[in-house]
Amino acid sequence: MKTLCIIPCGSKKIWDKNPKAGPTKAKDVYIGQFAKKCKEYASKFYPSSWCILSAKYGFLFPDDIIPRPYNVSFNNKATNPITKKELSIQVKEKRLYNYEQIVILGGENYVKALRDTFSSKNILSPLSGCKGIGYMMKKLNDAIQKGIPL
Repeated sequence: MKTLCIIPCGSKKIWDKNPKAGPTKAKDVYIGQFAKKCKEYASKFYPSSWCILSAKYGFLFPDDIIPRPYNVSFNNKATNPITKKELSIQVKEKRLYNYEQIVILGGENYVKALRDTFSSKNILSPLSGCKGIGYMMKKLNDAIQKGIPL
């Protein structure tokens, strides 16, 4: 079964550490601990079929370029996050509909947004039910160390 792993972006970005970084590949932009752990997991278990869900840009492949810093969140509607309609358009444009199964790493807001977007697909959200980010990190770490996907 062809599987796509979707990981969250994060509020901590390369420009927080290096303001002069300039345009940067999506895989190198998000530097928070959780975003980095999700990227490590996706790279290990889905090396050629993962992407990042950005509240500003939508679906980003690892080598897509992000031009500059931004601060948009699904948790804050005032920041104008990408809409479900725009995400659905990207699914067609980026041919994400070719995947039969979608693995979503991240919090409930990500899972909720993506369940609607990929309503006809088999959706797995292995971090759902975790009580917080610490539990999610532990689950990801255990899977990576054991070499067994969630």
